[in-house]
Amino acid sequence: MGGFASAIILILLALNHILKPTKERNKLVIAFLNSVLLVVVGEMGDKTQLLVMGMASKYKVRYIISGVLIALILNQSLAVLVGSYVGSVLPISIISIGAGISFVVFGLWTIRGDSVDGSGEKISHFSPTVTVAIAFFLAEMGDRTQLMTISLAAEYRNPVGVFMGTITGMAIADGIGLIFGAWICKHIPEIYIKWVAGMVFMVFGTITLYTNVPGWLLNPIYIVFYLVVNAVLIYLLGFRFAKRSQQPCEAIEEHETR
Repeated sequence: MGGFASAIILILLALNHILKPTKERNKLVIAFLNSVLLVVVGEMGDKTQLLVMGMASKYKVRYIISGVLIALILNQSLAVLVGSYVGSVLPISIISIGAGISFVVFGLWTIRGDSVDGSGEKISHFSPTVTVAIAFFLAEMGDRTQLMTISLAAEYRNPVGVFMGTITGMAIADGIGLIFGAWICKHIPEIYIKWVAGMVFMVFGTITLYTNVPGWLLNPIYIVFYLVVNAVLIYLLGFRFAKRSQQPCEAIEEHETR
């Protein structure tokens, strides 16, 4: 648990420096807080949160914390760099609209559901820390959290705030999975977690689009069309074509019965 304490102390020290009233630091705080919120919501029930729970049945907590931290720094650094580059070459209006669309897509992705791919089983011949780091890094490559980090970095153009926020959000979500995962699965139906997280993404994306699209697109006809299209997609992805493969909580129950 010393690793968690050290991480919390570092975050508090950084926030103490950040929360001084300057314009740049206000932007950093906004980027940080929004990144934390969206990543925590996005990671609830995600396959990487499950991966942490699965690793907890095999390795000591210190190996999991160190491995996840290594993977997070590498993965999120890559995502922030890509997002910052995109943000530097495209106009802010286009970036904001693109970010809004991506958040809606992430919401639909979340509602559709995620499945387990057993990344950790393929690399178990490495040391515990390296196994966790590689498994977590591979699970995050192309995952919605990584893509969301790219969108956040491009939209806010504040790589430090987004990097710190996504790392903190991932630490919170995976910490919840590590400590409370089994309890959550037993007491909160997984479908509720999935739908609440998905709708948070879609609402955030819709607000972002509403505040950034050209005025002529805010015509009531276009707004109704947008809402109808989203309703149809929610129905199709949430009910007709939702993933029926093994879900995170089912996999946790498997780990517990082995």
